[in-house]
Amino acid sequence: MKPQARRNPASGETLGESVNASLRERLIGGEVSPGEKLSIRAVAESLGVSMTPVRHAVSRLVAENALEVLPKSAVRVPPMSLEQYRELTTVRLAIEGMAAEAAAKNRTKADIARISAADAAFRRQQRAARPDLGAAVRTNKDFHFAVYRASAMPTLVRIIEGLWLRVGPIINLDLRSSAMRLRAHVAEQHHAAALAAIERGDAKAARAAIVADIAGTARYIEQQNWLTED
Repeated sequence: MKPQARRNPASGETLGESVNASLRERLIGGEVSPGEKLSIRAVAESLGVSMTPVRHAVSRLVAENALEVLPKSAVRVPPMSLEQYRELTTVRLAIEGMAAEAAAKNRTKADIARISAADAAFRRQQRAARPDLGAAVRTNKDFHFAVYRASAMPTLVRIIEGLWLRVGPIINLDLRSSAMRLRAHVAEQHHAAALAAIERGDAKAARAAIVADIAGTARYIEQQNWLTED
């Protein structure tokens, strides 16, 4: 008998949708690394649910190439090749640059407040004596998506989420690589430039700042040993 999905009485969200959203957030937010194996039982326990909705969520993510199934039903975050990474980066430069440009044209006062708050949170981690690298990963993601949601183009944001399902784990490795890497302040400078451009409605400069941020990270990642051979 097929189990009936439960609903969150506050939001109307089904249990399956909630589990899927949680797993997507772990990938987009860089909480896992390329090649890392996931235990369905452990994920279920951490979310306080049975393994059935986790299996369904995993199946959906496998279909999006965000996870892959190994022999004996093991699941892992797929390793990424240099060729795949370069292709994703090329697409990100175009799509995320477009979103930043739209954000400068469509942003509201509430959007500016959210972007500013995310920028401040990321800046605190960069300047902390002992930065929380996990928090740095999350606040970096929060900044980018605050910008992209300010575009007022939900379809575009969903496309970007799909891209980050693939690159989130790699970005995780970048920001978690060392506190010294975080303290280089390169990302902070790009974020500040993007925020300033969006505040003054300068679409061209907003795109340029986000593109520079993505491209700079890409150059660093390609210099590491995190990508597999093509």
